[in-house]
Amino acid sequence: MKREYHKWYSKHLERDMELLVFGFSGAKVLFFPPRMGRFFDYEDWGVIASLEHKITNGDLQVFCVDSVDLESFYNSFKDPGYRIYRHIQYEHYVLEEVLPFANSINVNPNIISAGCSLGAYHAVNVAMRHPQLFCKVVGMSGRYDLTQSSGYFKDLLSGFHNDFVYFNMPNQYLKNIEDENIIQQLKTMDIVLAIGKEDSFLESNYKLSNIFNEKGIPHKLYEWDLLAHKAKDWRKMVAIYF
Repeated sequence: MKREYHKWYSKHLERDMELLVFGFSGAKVLFFPPRMGRFFDYEDWGVIASLEHKITNGDLQVFCVDSVDLESFYNSFKDPGYRIYRHIQYEHYVLEEVLPFANSINVNPNIISAGCSLGAYHAVNVAMRHPQLFCKVVGMSGRYDLTQSSGYFKDLLSGFHNDFVYFNMPNQYLKNIEDENIIQQLKTMDIVLAIGKEDSFLESNYKLSNIFNEKGIPHKLYEWDLLAHKAKDWRKMVAIYF
């Protein structure tokens, strides 16, 4: 399986950023790591190995990006205004640096956004905010409003709220979208959500699903047995949903 390591200085994040690329052709998968995770986690955990057949066949090319969660949502040393600002910088890095890089080495027009745990939030949020860029999104074990406490997962913005927060929480802004062009773009996207029945984020997934239903946006919500919030579960999920 073809594997490449890349690193460059990000002008948007003002720091070096790393990523791994698996494969040589096919639909491009932008794969966000789990909570506070790294770009090499999915390889280390065997998740990429679950996709080896599709990658070596040229059906998928997977871009495992790094995260800055410890500098944004999980940065307890900074105020919430900075946390959401850092997240927005991260989105600019993804859209204006990673995607152009991916397009430069693979002309396939199909781009899939995917992730597990907090990576699912990143994947769904960027796809919902920029539906013209993505043909599919896969969110596994995700929470889609980081301001809502769930189980032992706290509000990651400490009660802070402004327009930047609102427009980066899918369960908040999607229900108020009225632009028919955006709704039509979302209707053409293949949207897949997968969540364990005992996962603290189950309610968050149902809320997002209900919003999609109210807007007439086709999607699939799959419930897995038990918690299903570990690498062993994600290895099975990617083999089915990618």
